[in-house]
Amino acid sequence: MLTWVRITKYVHSCVRLEHEGGTLVVDPGVWSEPEALAGADAVLVTHEHNDHVDLLRLKGLDVPVYAPKSARLPGLDFNGVVAGEEFTAAGFRVTPRGGRHARIYGDRPDCANLGYLVDDRLYHPGDSLHLPDRPVETLLVPLQGSWMKTDEAIDFVRAADPERAFGIHDGQVNERGLSSLNGWLTDECGGRYRWLAPGVSA
Repeated sequence: MLTWVRITKYVHSCVRLEHEGGTLVVDPGVWSEPEALAGADAVLVTHEHNDHVDLLRLKGLDVPVYAPKSARLPGLDFNGVVAGEEFTAAGFRVTPRGGRHARIYGDRPDCANLGYLVDDRLYHPGDSLHLPDRPVETLLVPLQGSWMKTDEAIDFVRAADPERAFGIHDGQVNERGLSSLNGWLTDECGGRYRWLAPGVSA
């Protein structure tokens, strides 16, 4: 296994993972900073919503992009993946988990959504709270969405029981709301939770 260097959080759900074998970016959406993709060797997309994938940027990037096999990503050449089938991206071992986006409201249609377990150490769930099915060092936990409540985020961290958890999916929350969400997770998750401001690495 290659030595892990760092994880950097960008706006909303975008994270950049770097190690000596390459750079992997997860969910670079339309709100995330262009520099998140600078020097990327591969990209993971959890699902087709534009807060998680910026099609225009990815079309011009010329690196491998991995996304759910049934994702609707017009004009983007990508490698379709399915839950449980391991692959390698930017030198990282990646195992997709889950399968569907969390229910939003009523009978609104959902879409394919895969969480990504990276090197059996870090888990990015996309827009779901599907558990990684094994212990992880680092859990990325959605903080806000039309499809979730704060107590579900807390329960997700408790159920996964990671060594550490970082908040993601926070691009629609103002500063006051973010302070409240981070306070709840800090208080309720046994000292494992931390929020990284955009551009901050751990």
